[in-house]
Amino acid sequence: MKKVLFMALTALFCFSTASAQKTVIAQKDQKVYEYDKLEKQPEFPGGTNALFSYLQKNVKYPADAQKQKIEGNVVVSFVIEADGSVGEAKVIKEAFPSLDAEALRIVTAMPRWKPGTINGQPVRVKFAFPVSFRL
Repeated sequence: MKKVLFMALTALFCFSTASAQKTVIAQKDQKVYEYDKLEKQPEFPGGTNALFSYLQKNVKYPADAQKQKIEGNVVVSFVIEADGSVGEAKVIKEAFPSLDAEALRIVTAMPRWKPGTINGQPVRVKFAFPVSFRL
């Protein structure tokens, strides 16, 4: 009886793991749309002014860059997922290693956005914007 129960639980675990893997693969295979191809654009909670406020409040100027008086713009590319979360963030224009890391940190820490839509359905949308560092 214990063997049958163990085998049943093992089979259930294997099935649920395979199902979860299919879901992750399906989500990663979804098309990523460009910002200008949508009927409704993704929106940061509270709008553009709230986004700028979020950046001003949360960006921490790295001490090493501040000490060396380094300024610059770091451009970060990312995807607003269909659920509004931020994914696939990467630096596409570097300025200085610690500035790049801080820009990436602040983008990946953003709260969920209102997703963009096509035909009323939420879709993945690619974004890029600069994070400016000025002393």
